[in-house]
Amino acid sequence: MYDVIIRNGSVIDGTGAPARPADVGIADGKVATIGTVDGDAARTIDATGKLVTPGFIDIHTHYDAQAHWDTTLSPSPLHGITTVIAGNCGFTIAPLRQEHGDYLMRMLSRVEGMPLESLQHGVPWNWNSFGDWLDQLEGTLSINTGFMVGHSAIRRLVMGERSVGNQATPAELDAMKQLLGESIAEGGLGFSSSWATTHNDPNGQPVPSRHASEHEMVELSSVCSEFDGTSLEFIPAVGRFSDDAIDLISRMSAAANRPLNWNLIAVSTSPRQIEVMEHNLAASDYAASHGGKVIALTVPCAIQTRLSFQSGFVLDALNGWREPMALPDDEKMALLADPEQRRELNELAQGPSPLRGVAKWHHLTVGEVFSDDNTPYQGRTIGEIAEEENRDTFDVVCDIVLDDDLQTGLYTPLRGDDDDTWALRRDVWRDERTMLGGTDAGAHLDLLATFNATTAMLENACATRDLLSWEEAVHLISDAPAQMYGIKNRGRLEEGYYADVNVIDADRIGVRPTEIRHDLPGGAWRLYGTADGYDHVLCNGAEIVRNGEFTDARPGRMVRSGSETSGTSI
Repeated sequence: MYDVIIRNGSVIDGTGAPARPADVGIADGKVATIGTVDGDAARTIDATGKLVTPGFIDIHTHYDAQAHWDTTLSPSPLHGITTVIAGNCGFTIAPLRQEHGDYLMRMLSRVEGMPLESLQHGVPWNWNSFGDWLDQLEGTLSINTGFMVGHSAIRRLVMGERSVGNQATPAELDAMKQLLGESIAEGGLGFSSSWATTHNDPNGQPVPSRHASEHEMVELSSVCSEFDGTSLEFIPAVGRFSDDAIDLISRMSAAANRPLNWNLIAVSTSPRQIEVMEHNLAASDYAASHGGKVIALTVPCAIQTRLSFQSGFVLDALNGWREPMALPDDEKMALLADPEQRRELNELAQGPSPLRGVAKWHHLTVGEVFSDDNTPYQGRTIGEIAEEENRDTFDVVCDIVLDDDLQTGLYTPLRGDDDDTWALRRDVWRDERTMLGGTDAGAHLDLLATFNATTAMLENACATRDLLSWEEAVHLISDAPAQMYGIKNRGRLEEGYYADVNVIDADRIGVRPTEIRHDLPGGAWRLYGTADGYDHVLCNGAEIVRNGEFTDARPGRMVRSGSETSGTSI
């Protein structure tokens, strides 16, 4: 007797092998039979004319906090995701000591775009050890979830206020290594950190991990060598890597004897961006010749960014803007309203910065507005408005933002949605030095909608542009990430594997428009988007999505190192 039989589908097993007609029999949360399935089942799903695939795996998310108020981890499962890895970039909420909870909460709000009121109202902040935290979440979630152990959290707990602005003493480094080891032993999947210039704390200072020495980075990485099934995740820089950064990530990986993935490689047909991409990808070659393994993550979709002067994220990476964007709202508004300070701020923004292109104000489009006076500007570019009103573009930006009490949504151009860029993406995906990921789902709730990346990839690369076979595309977002993280018995449709399964209508697959949804604790909102084409999504044999809607099932498991992962040694 089976729990579920999926009949008459075209099975894509995740390995890249050709699709084949077969039934899939599921029992006790696992795939029991693939082929001709005889027998009865408590439930039968007719997959005639549909694809039956493994559930997809998203290895770069930030669902650490959302897991406490949204047990579906939406919207990821609506895009076929059945396993996620969170705790990336050094930003975790465990381990925890109560005196540091407020700092970690405000840091998360600042760097990951999670509304502070949601973190205050939606997260209990009542655990101490990493294991205590995982135990709280065990058995509550729709999908399988694993967490890295974050550097900034470890550093803050050990060093307190000294974690910002100071290097660790030998005793402090030993204490960090011990705390990291304890957290991994309790289920953490490895070590994550960041030196990204966009990552600043609630006081406008670089987050704790950015104050670490290279020695500290290598020593903490080495802790992973003591535990099977662990990995490293790190952002060494924004933009073009220096030779020192390439050498550092190679030494980190070699010290850990584990793969290191870095976030994020941007795909563009711009000659300058291609040069940066090729330079950074060469870090993998350098690492391989020095005993390490380095993998670049790439988001498999075109990206449009929503900027907000209220949060200041991304804007704070502009030259000289880090501290102004960390000011309280009233002080920030006073600065923007002052003609002389406004002029100085704009001049600074044109200075050297990896994200200097953000300050091409004329390209921005006005999205959501909150003042009636700004309603006529909605959907128009700053350049159009400035030309019509014979005004400076930055003056237009500031005046609109001030009328909206900083809440205006300003959208960068959608670049990279053309045939040439999609073809280049396909070539990058096929490079063994890359891995699909980096969606940041669960973070930047007012900035990005890349949580839909798997659907956007399948829609564009398979359904409309015919750049990849379905078999190759599914492999890239199921078995390949499972292999890199050593996730046991997931990522494939294979007898004995966990029954994480998608039933997909290939003729209907597609991303639905992004919307604003007011469903966060404390009354806050987020960008949200669903998909067409996912008729059924199963996790551990239980249906969690039916025809694009969540069910009440919460069968997800904690993906803990050692028990749920293994075999990650280089």
